Amino acid sequence: MLWPETVVLNGAIASLELLSQNHCAALIEAVKDGDLHQLWYTSVPTPESMHAYIEQKLAMRQQGATMPFAVIDRQTGQPVGVTTYLNIDAGVRRLEIGATWYRRSAQRSGLNTECKLLLLAHAFETLECVAVEFRTHFFNHQSRAAIERLGAKLDGVLRNHMRMRDGTLRDTCVYSIIAGEWPTVRSHLKWQIERPRP
Repeated sequence: MLWPETVVLNGAIASLELLSQNHCAALIEAVKDGDLHQLWYTSVPTPESMHAYIEQKLAMRQQGATMPFAVIDRQTGQPVGVTTYLNIDAGVRRLEIGATWYRRSAQRSGLNTECKLLLLAHAFETLECVAVEFRTHFFNHQSRAAIERLGAKLDGVLRNHMRMRDGTLRDTCVYSIIAGEWPTVRSHLKWQIERPRP
């Protein structure tokens, strides 16, 4: 049996469900919003590669390596991005939340914060993970700031960790939240979601 098991996670403004080809057309439109695939320091698929991207994600799911989610905007019912449990280690009970992207119009909307709360709560409270990792490109300052706002701590930087599609070598910043930190992180995320906006 694959760990973690397939699950749907529902929040107030977003739902996370197993990625499928049924999401392909909407995700093609989503990736065009802001031309996300043109950011050199990310690994966002191009509109033309979306079908193959989903197939690759599903194949990795069958191997137990990942669990990819389509992020659904509950107001519209449409997919607005993708996020993934990856680097899954069932023996140690740890995993990474990553390979995340959202259409530009969904960014800075509170949707990412709620999705992280859903994913972290499931990881720590249902799957009983000992740690959850986040990894990003050293030059992806927006992603690094978002990870740090969650309450994750920098474990270190993996120098020349992987080759990007443009041939450059990526230094990867590795962050984590450990189980003992989860109650404080959970309170912080709930406060971020519930606090009044100016």
